[in-house]
Amino acid sequence: MIRFENVGLRYGMGPEILRDVSFNVPERSFQFLSGPSGAGKTSLLRLLFMSLKPTRGLITMFGKDRSRITRRELPLLRRRIGIVFQDFRLLDHMTTYENVALPLRVRGRDEGSYRSDVVELLKWVGLGDRMHVLPPVLSGGEKQRAAIARALIEQPQILLADEPTGNVDPTLARRLLRLFIELNRLGTAVVIATHDLQLMEQVEARRMVLAAGRLDIYD
Repeated sequence: MIRFENVGLRYGMGPEILRDVSFNVPERSFQFLSGPSGAGKTSLLRLLFMSLKPTRGLITMFGKDRSRITRRELPLLRRRIGIVFQDFRLLDHMTTYENVALPLRVRGRDEGSYRSDVVELLKWVGLGDRMHVLPPVLSGGEKQRAAIARALIEQPQILLADEPTGNVDPTLARRLLRLFIELNRLGTAVVIATHDLQLMEQVEARRMVLAAGRLDIYD
């Protein structure tokens, strides 16, 4: 689905954050992205989500050259990618249900066409009894699961997660990992950026390690 070939990235006139990065994300695959703080993990996720353009190199997204994707095409392609941000980005004045349904509402869909899907997804992530609660009332783990549900509501082909277990205890981290594994089993490719070595040891998956701007891959 996604291929990077000798990709480089720099901000402004600064040094390259990423250098000669090459890898691919096959359909239904599962991979961890790790590396020390400041290694460029979030920047790489932003390239995958197409919120950044590379300074050099070739990125192919769903068969299209990233440099030739128009502004009109970009939103349509992004719907095929779900992303879970490290800071959740839930809207405090909206209920859990409304936050999860927001991507569909923005697209102009009638609530009657998606309400049952949102309710079912919230039950699947363990928030069936928290649908009408505002984010400030939710625990950190509940906010994380709400953010995951929002990323999944458009049934993406690939899910990107930036440090999804960084603010939760080990028990909840394992529960979230099982959620990602089940999602992958159902057909979604998963990329998890994390520095949690214990988390990565719990599942056999490709490891992509960023260090000093370069990427090493361990299958």
